[in-house]
Amino acid sequence: MPPLGRAAARGAEAILAFGCGAGKSRARVGAASDKEDWERSVSFNLLDDPWLSVQVVDPSLPAGTGEGGTVEVGVGELLLHAERYRDLVVDLPTQKPAILRQVLLPVLVDALGYPAGAGEWLAMLRAGGLSSQQRDTLSAYLEEYRGRFDLFDPVDPFAQVSGLCTAKGESKGAALLVATAATGNNVPLFASRTEGDVLELTPAAAARWLLHTHCWDTAAIKTGAMGDPRVKAGKTTGNPTGPLGQLGVVMPMGSTLFETLVLNTPFGRTRLSDDLPQWRRRQTTGRILDTLSCALPTWLERASRGPLDLWTWQSRRIRLIPEQTPAGTRVTRVVVAAGDRLTATPDHEPHTAWKLTPAPKRPRTGTAAKRPVPAVLPRRHQTGKAGWRGLEAFLAVEREQREARGDRAGFRTSVLLDQLGGVRDRLPATYPLRVELTGMAYGNQSAVVEDLYFDAIPLPLLALDPEGPVSASLLEAADQAEQLAAALNHLSGDLMRAAGSEPIPWDKSQRPGETLLYALDSPARLLLLDLRAEPEDFDASESALEKWEHTAARHTWEVAEQVLATTAPGIFSGRRKVKDKTEHVYRLATAEQSFRARLRVILPRWAASRLAARLDAPPDPTPLSSEG
Repeated sequence: MPPLGRAAARGAEAILAFGCGAGKSRARVGAASDKEDWERSVSFNLLDDPWLSVQVVDPSLPAGTGEGGTVEVGVGELLLHAERYRDLVVDLPTQKPAILRQVLLPVLVDALGYPAGAGEWLAMLRAGGLSSQQRDTLSAYLEEYRGRFDLFDPVDPFAQVSGLCTAKGESKGAALLVATAATGNNVPLFASRTEGDVLELTPAAAARWLLHTHCWDTAAIKTGAMGDPRVKAGKTTGNPTGPLGQLGVVMPMGSTLFETLVLNTPFGRTRLSDDLPQWRRRQTTGRILDTLSCALPTWLERASRGPLDLWTWQSRRIRLIPEQTPAGTRVTRVVVAAGDRLTATPDHEPHTAWKLTPAPKRPRTGTAAKRPVPAVLPRRHQTGKAGWRGLEAFLAVEREQREARGDRAGFRTSVLLDQLGGVRDRLPATYPLRVELTGMAYGNQSAVVEDLYFDAIPLPLLALDPEGPVSASLLEAADQAEQLAAALNHLSGDLMRAAGSEPIPWDKSQRPGETLLYALDSPARLLLLDLRAEPEDFDASESALEKWEHTAARHTWEVAEQVLATTAPGIFSGRRKVKDKTEHVYRLATAEQSFRARLRVILPRWAASRLAARLDAPPDPTPLSSEG
């Protein structure tokens, strides 16, 4: 369907209204009101109008606010000159992957194609910006599809369905699009706004939250739209969350937005003919099974045709309703209905790590036997757990490295990190790679947003070599942190048993190990930066690890002393317990002795330096402190 002009739009508006307000449309033929004329004339084109806030790299730009300052631009300016901007500035961290996937990446790839191989991809990354030929090709593409990016086009609004409405002509407040706003059952704790408060979104904000809704919307019941044959009793049920809500998003980031776009572009892919972005699937005639159109209330449950289809997946049918206010054009009402459903997360999904599921111990019976068990599932982020604690999954760049065994799940890194690991030797070892991790935790049958996950970790390129010393060092440090936390929890548990009680359950209250992991967060990130600065220097890596172990030991003893200081008087003599016909004695002395022994095993460099200091030091009658 070619882009339509506004003159043709007036005649086609009633046709695409799917029976909504037909009588009212006939009334407009006789005498159009000023409001109706305004509704036809209002426009906000995402290619030209500023709606993306970006950090400026060059402070000399007239529109910039200096180094690290921000400016708002449209898609055209951003893509044609992406090297001028450092990063997107968003209202919520989950908006960034939505904007990159729904607009920036698919426009770039659909216009220029995938890089043919690693060589072409590396040349593009090293160039630091588009060539003049690429800019001409991209400019021609933007001009060809300019009409498809109008947020308020009366016939073909961007990422929406024109005339979408319910049988009763109802709409809801714009807060329905905003994940942090109170609406329905989704009421954030300590929210300053209630559902009764009108939320007025500027066209720029409405565009950002529109894309966010397609990617992260909550599940469960959605409003039934006219023209949707699957509507029952005015609603649709069984709606899943948006596609990103089912992933733990992993996005490699560069030093400029151009580098970020290249890092997030797969190379060497063969593009299928029907792998198209949503703005090229807007037909309003023909069988939807053939056209895969997302311009109609009807939706499909299907597999994605490729990355472009997947990135611009229309998981909801949406209509923004603009209004003229004293402050300008604002969106205060929306219609959000059911949209396309993915049958499964495809293996060409580039922005998630994977969990390899082990084979079930027992044969599945009954209805469970009819449901296939996916061998590979997206690995979701765990809220409250820092990204560096999950490095074992991100560094599993070889397909056979972390296979599932027995009842233990295996890991596989993301397609993009795997791709980057394959060309690591052809890039500077000190390249400032950063990995951003984003996710959402849902509650109450995924019908409400319970928590949001975001973390950014500096990652040395050489860490993507599974046989290299940097990878081994990072995995060792992450494992040491977990073992130290477990040692503190064992100490606390032994002391509580000595006092006659039971240890704190893992899911009840906060255990001392969690306090330690929080304290180790900054030292762990400093270790990542140290290893990224000198990744090829073995002595520097060993020095960084020794520094890490000394810091970790100090923080561990600070938490341990708090645990020891709260012990009850009776634990000096201890208590005896019989378990499995074996007698165990729990007392302060044995608990502390066991804890010290664990520390020496977990932190060998710290223990060796401590022992060396003892041997080199002159005899001293003063006993060593607990910290050594």
